[in-house]
Parts: sequence; C-alpha cells; structure tokens
Amino acid sequence: MSNAVSALQGESFDGYCKVEEAGLVGMITLRGDLASKGVAKAVKAATGAAMPGQGEITQGAKGRVGWMSPDELLLIVDHGDAPKVVETATKSLAKENALVVNVSDARAVYRVKGAACREVIAKLAPADMSVMQPGMLRRSRIAQIPAAFYMEDDETAVLVCFRSVAQYAFDLLKDAAKPGGEVNP
Repeated sequence: MSNAVSALQGESFDGYCKVEEAGLVGMITLRGDLASKGVAKAVKAATGAAMPGQGEITQGAKGRVGWMSPDELLLIVDHGDAPKVVETATKSLAKENALVVNVSDARAVYRVKGAACREVIAKLAPADMSVMQPGMLRRSRIAQIPAAFYMEDDETAVLVCFRSVAQYAFDLLKDAAKPGGEVNP
C-alpha cells in the first residue's frame, strides 16, 4: 500500500498573507435529503456538528460540515478517519436515498492566513469577501476553476479545489498575496 500524500506536500508562500497547502484533509461528499433526520443523525455522528443551513459551515468535536447545494454536504474530518466515516455513514443511511463518497484524494486544501486574507480571495473570486464571517461558506470560482471557501477564523480563509488544479490554484493565491500587491496598504 502506498503512502498518501497531499497535492503539494505542504508547500507554502509568505507574502502579505501566508498561503499554505493544508496537507492531507479528509473530505466526504454526502448527497441526499438534507431535511432527513437520518442524514442529520449521520452528520452528527461523523463530525459532532449540527446540520448547516444554506451557505454555512458548522464545527463539531470531530470535524466540520459545509452546505454545498440543496442536496449535498461536504464533511471535513481527519484524513485517516475518512474511510471509517464513509463506512459508518453508508451503513446508517442504508434505508435513505443517499450517497456517501470519500473525495479526500481528489481535493486540495489551502489556508490563507493574515489580516488581509479576505482581500487575497477577493482578488480571485466574484464574491463579496467583506461580508464573509466564520461559519459562512461560499461555493464559487477562483479565476478559471471551481472552488469553495470559508473563514476558519477572522484571519484564516480556507479554500478547497480539485487536486488536478492544485498547482494552478496555489500559484493564483501566491500571486494575489505578493508583497506590494495590497489593495489599500
């Protein structure tokens, strides 16, 4: 069995904000009826988090859960726990019309850290980052690629994209965070 490695193996860049690949992150797509008590129970068991509303991400003792669409959630857990979470959730949702898939190795995750982290994302995405607060999640684009992002705290933005465009996304974020590129220095 081969060892799992993240897309860019923890690469980072120090600009007016720090951009870093987050390493291995467990990510699970759960599709189904988000109003179902069974889905809510499976999500709570997997992450300890409450069900998020539209455009939200919630935090629990074992992970986060983000609203991705009217019938889709993204569960964010420890990478090593993802296969077991999928197995457990699949069993608990056996009588539901639901799909649970481990997408950890198909995604790349970045953290943009610093007081101007919203500005770095705003340079790339058609989103009003000034209104983004912890607990909010946005599914959009950065430049030419689909991405989702949320505020982990007031000075940390987290961005998720496909692994196949990991280097491109990192290069975009690095360019947006270059010293001297501040919008209102």
